[in-house]
Formats: sequence, C-alpha cells, structure tokens
Amino acid sequence: MTDPGSVALLAWLLPAGAFVLLSVAFPLRRSGRPAAYVSILFSAAALGGALLAWRLSSHDAFTRLLWEWLPAESGPLATVGVLADSDSTLMLILVAGVSFLVQVYSLGYLADEPPASLGRYYTYQSLFAFSMMGLVLAPNFVQLFIGWELVGLCSYLLIGYWYQRPEAARAAVKAFWVTKAGDVGLLIGIVLLGRQAGTFDFVEILRLVDAHALPLAGLGVITFCIYLGAVGKSAQFPLHVWLPDAMEGPTPVSALIHAATMVTAGVYLLTRTVWLFQLTPGVLALVGWVGAFTALLAATLACVQSDIKRVLAYSTVSQLGYMFLGVGTGAYVSGVFHLVTHAFFKALLFLGSGSVIHAVHHAYHATHSHEDAQDMRNMGGLKQYLPVTFWLMLIATLAIAGIPPFSGFFSKDEILAAAFARGREYPLYYLFYAMGVVAAFLTAFYMARLMAMTFLGQNRTGERERGHLHEAPWIMTGPLLVLGILSAVGGALNLPEFLGGHAALERWLEPVMARGVALFGLEMPHGRTELYLIGGAVLVGVVGLVAGFRATLGRRILPAHDAPPDTGFALVLNRKYYIDELYDRVVVRPLVWLSRVVLWKGVDQGVVDDAAVNGTARLSRGLGWLGSRLQTGQVGVYVVLFLVGALWVLSAVAR
Repeated sequence: MTDPGSVALLAWLLPAGAFVLLSVAFPLRRSGRPAAYVSILFSAAALGGALLAWRLSSHDAFTRLLWEWLPAESGPLATVGVLADSDSTLMLILVAGVSFLVQVYSLGYLADEPPASLGRYYTYQSLFAFSMMGLVLAPNFVQLFIGWELVGLCSYLLIGYWYQRPEAARAAVKAFWVTKAGDVGLLIGIVLLGRQAGTFDFVEILRLVDAHALPLAGLGVITFCIYLGAVGKSAQFPLHVWLPDAMEGPTPVSALIHAATMVTAGVYLLTRTVWLFQLTPGVLALVGWVGAFTALLAATLACVQSDIKRVLAYSTVSQLGYMFLGVGTGAYVSGVFHLVTHAFFKALLFLGSGSVIHAVHHAYHATHSHEDAQDMRNMGGLKQYLPVTFWLMLIATLAIAGIPPFSGFFSKDEILAAAFARGREYPLYYLFYAMGVVAAFLTAFYMARLMAMTFLGQNRTGERERGHLHEAPWIMTGPLLVLGILSAVGGALNLPEFLGGHAALERWLEPVMARGVALFGLEMPHGRTELYLIGGAVLVGVVGLVAGFRATLGRRILPAHDAPPDTGFALVLNRKYYIDELYDRVVVRPLVWLSRVVLWKGVDQGVVDDAAVNGTARLSRGLGWLGSRLQTGQVGVYVVLFLVGALWVLSAVAR
C-alpha cells in the first residue's frame, strides 16, 4: 500500500474499530485491562499508519479520497473521505502519538479503577482518537464539523468520566455548552460559505480563491463566524472559562485534551483555511489581538493557582493565545510549530503532574487522610521521592519558559519575532508583541513557582505520608521519558538557518501555507534586530524563572488546611477576575429566569397545561354539564319537548 491517502484512511479507521469492538463486545468492555490492551494495540497501529502516511506523502502534493455521501442532481451535496497533505499528516501523527502515550500511561494511572469503569474509559478514548483524526483528515467543512462535534461529545464524556462527583458532572456540562456557543458560529459560517461558494470542499474553495472567483461580499462575516468556532474549542477569551474546570476529569484526559486534540482543533481550523482568512485581514488582526490578550490574561491567573492541574490549565489557555497570535500576524507556520512543541511539553507537564498526584494520593490513601492530593501547598520536597518525574518536568518547564535549546524557545521566539515584524506595517502589533513578552515572563514565573512548590523546599505532605511517597511505575514513567526527549529536541523540527538549520517544518508546510504567506506577506527580522529579539526573549525567560523560584522559596508555604484566605488582588485573581460570576449574572440567571418564569410557568404551565390541556377538559365538562341538565328523568317533560320540536319542524316545512 503506497498511497498516503489509503494509509491515512486506515489509520483513521483503526480507533473506530477499537471503539466498535469495545462497544459491541460487552464482556470485553467490562473486562478492564484486556479492554485497555485492545485499545492500546489499535492506537499503536494507528500511530504506525500515521507515520507511514507521512512518510509516503509529498510536501508539495496531496492525496484526496472521496465518496459520495449526499447525492443530488447537480452533484453530491456532501462527500466523505480523506485529504492527506503536509498539514493533515503532521496533525495525524501528533494526535495518534499523544493518544497512544496517554493510553499507555492511563493503564498505570487508573489501575485501581473497577474493570467495567476502565473499559468504559478506553472506549471513550478510542472514540476520541477516531473523532480527532476524522477532523484533521476531513476534505470538506461538513465532515470537519461532524468530527468537531464528536470531539466535543468525547470531551464531555471524558471530563465527566467520574460522573458520581458533582464537580465533574458540572464541569462536563459547562465544557459542552460553552464550546457549543462557538460551534453555533462555526455552523453559521459553514452554511454561509457553502451558499456563497456553492461547495463545502476545501480544494474546490481554494481553487475559487486562486481564480479570484469567490465573492468577497460578506466574507468577513463568514470568516468571523468560523473564527468563533475556533474561539470556543481553543478556549480563547471570552469562551476560555470551560477549560480550567475541565481538570475534574482524570489527569490523562487533561493531557490528551490540552496537548493534541480538542483545544488544538481551533488552531488547526485556522491554519487549514489560511487562504480564506487572508482575504479578510481585519478578522486576522482580531485573531492576533484576542490571542495576545488571552495569553496575557491566562498567564496572570496561573500565577496564583494552588491546584497543580489548574496552573497547567491556564498555561494551556495562554499558550493557545500565542498560537492564535502567530496566525493573526500571518506567521502561520510559527503557529503550527508552537502547536507541535506545545503538544510535547504540555503532555509531559500534565502526565508529570499526574505522577505527582498519583504519589501524593496513594500516600494520603495509605494513611486515611482526606487532604487534597492536587494542592501544591500539600507538596514540597518531592524531588527526593520522585527524581525521574522532577527532572523530566524540569525539561518541560525550561521548554515552555523559552529557554534554549529546548523546543518551546524556537516556536515561541518565532511568534514574538513575527508580531514585532508586523508592527513595522501596523504599529498596533507592537502592542501585541509587548503583551506576548509580558506573558512570556509570567509563564516562566508561574512554572518556576509550580516546580518550587511541588519539588523543592520542605515537604508538607505529612510525616506519616512521607514513607509512602514513591516514583510512579514504569508504565507511567515510560511515556514521560519519550515526551521528555521530544520536549528537549523538538525545536530541531524547524531550526532556522540562522542557527544552522534548514527550517524543515516551514518547507514541509509550504504548499499549504504558501498562498496565505504570499498574500499576507511577512518579512521576518534579520541581522542585529533578530539577535536583539532572541536575546530579549531568552532574558525574559531567565528573569522570570529566577523571580519565580526566589519569590516562592523565599517565603514560608503553609499546608492547605493552615493557609490563610486570599485577600486583595490575589483574591481577584483566584476568582478569575469574576468572569464566571459575570457570566452567571448576565447569561445564566437570565436564562434560568426565562426558562422557569416565562417558558415553564408562563408557556408550559399557563398556556399548554392550563389553557390548552386543562381548558379543553373544563370545556368538555361544561358541555357535559349542560347536556346533563336536559336529562330530568320525567316522561312528561320529554313528551312536551318532543311536541315542541315536532311543531317547530312542521312550521319550518310549511314555510
């Protein structure tokens, strides 16, 4: 099999096969570890297929396999198939690779789960992988939207995996409905684009763009609506509020969602359609502005969180803001590059935090303590108990902080340099650059704070618990080691010529991104300016790390049950700038009032129940009562009425 499209199709269908098998074979799904082995085996095969599809594909060509789905006289209204090109095969490897590592890791992390519950988890995981692969391989907007919604469904199922917990159930519902607000915009944009272009197919729409045959009237509204879908899925302001609460799901789920699936779908949507967005530069500027603002907003919130997973959740929101900033400045390859490196170090950070939580939880379980195993105030000094996890998470910390030669330095530096370069033409982008630099400083600060509170200083877990702290089993540390290597050397994927590289990723994505780059051209800084920007970025990261370690280790940290309540601006940050409360007052409560008072009591009870249902019953009873008044039971009355009626009929006939 030498056709990359066919191999990509096989890789996509393998997780579907695992899902069907686990769904139909009920004894297998309820078996626990055997069900996990089946899902992991199919996931490994999918990763092999993704790598083979990438190896067989060419950077300057694409393979498209299509089958009619909704036939019509003028041609199919929709098709289903695979579009294998440089962008989709790259994403296919990313999704399949992270999914495989997460599933292997989950076997150790969820070892104590009941067999039926573990089988359900791996069933959801297989469906999630199938949905995301279908999204990235979609040849048209219709199939992409179906994969888009399936990904949302799977995130709901996995975030609410521990549905017995009210917090998890609420978080799953919140994630579902907040993202649906953006999905409505995406659906509207797809319908409007299909009406304007006459097709939903990516390649056909691209041909219209190249031929200047796509009407520009209303295109700004269309791209804005499509962008709204990306805002919801990728947790951009103001629809970012669902992602931190999604931490109620298992930690491997958080790694999967944050690293390579749901939240990156929005970035992929924008890069997949850059040739469409470049026709509306105003919308692209909005993408950059919101991305820079989101990066800075989320970074400030991460600086005060005590829950280790919430720090990383806000970090994801911030890093997604960087990706959107890259797309908004026209540095599309930089946005994809940061998406790839972020998948490496963020998966490592989440799975590493899972190892920490796993150790602390088991220690508290052994001593029958009810302290929070995710609160960093209950940790400290874990380096001596979890040395492997510490060093691997330190690599990820240096990567996300932008310290060379780790992967995050190269991708983040490209985005900041692109924003600075765009400022020459549009000075507003200098502000975006400044916001990105401040966010980079805060990123290094809160990651240093996380590492210091978790691994350094005095241990605060408890005297009895220290004897039960230990490193995670190999099935959990193995995936961490793989991700640690990728986080360290991942920057080589797009090493610039300035540093002796060949910009391999940029060359690979050139056929997909070239049209957008040419029409929304961006001349990156060179020479001394480039040196200053690189030096400044490194300096910001180093200063942020030093400030974070010193500020954290320079004060006494109390365990969670002894810590005083937050006050002042720290309280504002911990309450997330009261954005959730604002949504509650402006959106939730009015909707609840409308549903309860108007729709339920007014329409349902008042109109439907009282007026329609009960009113019809009362009318029937009234008519029955009137009829009953004519039945007296006296024969004489009946004879009189008969005579009156007969005389009336005779008089009417006589006329």
